[in-house]
Amino acid sequence: MALWWLTLGLLLVLLALLYGCLERTYSYWAREGVLHEKPVWFYGNLRSVGQTTTVLEPFRRFYEKYKGQAPFGGFYFALRGAAVLLDLELVKLVMVKEFNNFSHRGNYYNAADDPISAHLFNLDGPEWREMRNKLTPTFTSLKMHQMLPTVVAIAERFVQVVRRQVELFESAEESPVEVKDLLARFTMDIIGSCAFGLDCNSLNDPDVEFCRLGQKVFTQRRHGRLAFALLQTFPRLAKRLHIKMVPDDVSQFYMRVVREAVDYRDKHRVQRKDFLNLLMELRAEPGGGLTFNQLAAQAFVFFLGGFETSSSTMGFALHLLALHPEVQQRARDEVQQVLARHKQLNYEALRDLKYVKQIVQETLRKYSIASILIRRTLEDFPVPDSSYTLKAGTPVVIPVDAIHHDPDIYPEPDKFDPDRFTPEAIEARHSAAWLGFGAGPRNCIGLRFGEMQTLVGLAVLLHNFKFSPAKATEIPLQINKTSFFLQSQGGIVLNVRKA
Repeated sequence: MALWWLTLGLLLVLLALLYGCLERTYSYWAREGVLHEKPVWFYGNLRSVGQTTTVLEPFRRFYEKYKGQAPFGGFYFALRGAAVLLDLELVKLVMVKEFNNFSHRGNYYNAADDPISAHLFNLDGPEWREMRNKLTPTFTSLKMHQMLPTVVAIAERFVQVVRRQVELFESAEESPVEVKDLLARFTMDIIGSCAFGLDCNSLNDPDVEFCRLGQKVFTQRRHGRLAFALLQTFPRLAKRLHIKMVPDDVSQFYMRVVREAVDYRDKHRVQRKDFLNLLMELRAEPGGGLTFNQLAAQAFVFFLGGFETSSSTMGFALHLLALHPEVQQRARDEVQQVLARHKQLNYEALRDLKYVKQIVQETLRKYSIASILIRRTLEDFPVPDSSYTLKAGTPVVIPVDAIHHDPDIYPEPDKFDPDRFTPEAIEARHSAAWLGFGAGPRNCIGLRFGEMQTLVGLAVLLHNFKFSPAKATEIPLQINKTSFFLQSQGGIVLNVRKA
């Protein structure tokens, strides 16, 4: 009996401690006197995400509600408080001017047990800085120029695959094509070749292992929301418990693919102008080159950053162009003129696709693939022109989607208007008003590559085909509620005809 009472007493003490801890966590912004919305225990301000709303909606509502009242507002993730920035000057300070105090993302990774998770996007501190310095030379204009022929060759194969689908409906009233899947296979083949040295050919065989496991990275998480929140809140404990982030079959597959590709190239002295070759050259760098695990992790993040983001951007762009035939025709005219002038899609031709690039920028404004960006304060940061201080360790949220839909910055924000991105229009706006690839020293390192494959994909499609809404086209597109990166809920079906 005494043991029973002792156990009950310990349980009550533990519950009291848990209650006190949670009460303190969820009263933080109230104690600091910061504007905030009341959180729900264990969910914070994100209870509806994944059920009735996407991840972008709570942040857009928060921004619209509090913008102009304070430089930032208090927000709660599942188990921690965060500051949502509401002022563009403060955004610029965090991402650029005061970058040294906000260089960390605070993502969980485990280099020892889950080496493929220790990639550039997740790394922080000296490890991030060293890796960024090593990789930056691999993303110069010259390196992109060298990879372009590979991208163009796969784009030509892509056109043939689309053409065969269109020909199936040649005599029909409509020629509905599900472009989202085709675009994903297009970028999958590019990344497979440029990052792993593989001829995946998923355009002709969508069931190949590289394609199947690649899709799994974005559709299946290893951990649920609460477990993920615990990892982010207690990363040291998670590492001691040997907790991984990447599913085992995905990790094992990509590690094996990189190992086989590296061993083959070493044995046969193969040289290719691709990302894997550039990574292999970094192994022998004086002062400490890349280990195999580091090489594999960076190849993996190149895949993560270049596959889904570019294919989703192209899918959203084609959907918008189908709904705006006058914009589509103007883009098609530009593509025809540029190809007539250059005879091929070389690097100079891509630079001349100015209106198509504006379409990409406007698409990323309307459909911000990364709807929020997160940084972490390293030291206490007094917020200028206010009485507030962001305490060391505070997550800081840049609400990209909300900024991109601010009518004070972009009048009629729901309207699709690529002319918002003429050089004159860009110059007239605040430098932090568009964050399609982030900003500052921690912006997207692969933005040149992502832009290159997106421009090539749109150019070859506009050169060969016309797009219009089909009976099965979703208007408006429904957005996936469970994905952290912006994706359409289902496919993107469009009526496609030969140009």
